[in-house]
Amino acid sequence: MNFEVISSKDNSLFKEMRLLQATGAKGQKARTAGGHALLEGIHLVQTWVGDPALKTLITSEIGLKNGEIAEAVYTHLEICPLTKVYQLDSALWDLLSDLVNAPHIAGLLNLPKSTLTPPQSIGTIEGDIVILDRIQDAGNVGTILRTAAAAGFTKVLALSGCAHLWSSKVLRAGMGAHRLLDLYEGWTTQQMLSAVTAPLLATSAEASCDLYDLKEQLLHPVAWVMGSEGRGVSEEILAQSRTISIPIDPRLESLNVSIAAAVCLFETVRVRSY
Repeated sequence: MNFEVISSKDNSLFKEMRLLQATGAKGQKARTAGGHALLEGIHLVQTWVGDPALKTLITSEIGLKNGEIAEAVYTHLEICPLTKVYQLDSALWDLLSDLVNAPHIAGLLNLPKSTLTPPQSIGTIEGDIVILDRIQDAGNVGTILRTAAAAGFTKVLALSGCAHLWSSKVLRAGMGAHRLLDLYEGWTTQQMLSAVTAPLLATSAEASCDLYDLKEQLLHPVAWVMGSEGRGVSEEILAQSRTISIPIDPRLESLNVSIAAAVCLFETVRVRSY
């Protein structure tokens, strides 16, 4: 099967992919305006194989000689025959990916409705949810998304100031968890407080309530709030939350936020398993 070849860095699709990779507000604007994100690497592409949201695949002559990549491309085409596939000139891959020896496979994914719907158009978000308050490290954000999916918390809301949920680095750290989640981002604190119906539980080193004293409350829907790496949860949110401490050795000041999220979410899972 012959696919259209992209041989110039001035190609419009290649330029679009580069924009989707951009960090900060530039990349976020490109993803929101275009309504899609860039999946890089075989694992992420495999996660969405068979999903019509994966509307475009980009590979190369070298990529198609890789059995795993070829299987992903042709399996997806069989299930979703309207998918567009392009062969990128192998010399352009170093410009597209900053990963060493990156596999020659990427995809354009339509962003889900929850991501693109403006906060003001959403009345309420019911049930369990994880709220990210200004967590800026992409690795931490992606790890929390992966942990939330593993723990069965399928809704995650990122307030303004967080690393962008569909950026390349967060996608890589999430390891495919995005497909299992309803993701909301770019919300203000007030928009979150108005929409989330479950009681807020915010981690704080100064809290008097111990995580392991929460059995009764964790049996019901909760909204776990995880704060920024340096400043923790904002005062505005703390004022509306029940603050919770995670018992740790007093010689240590705190836990990494992604570790704290894992402890809280899986304690919730543990309580509900009995």
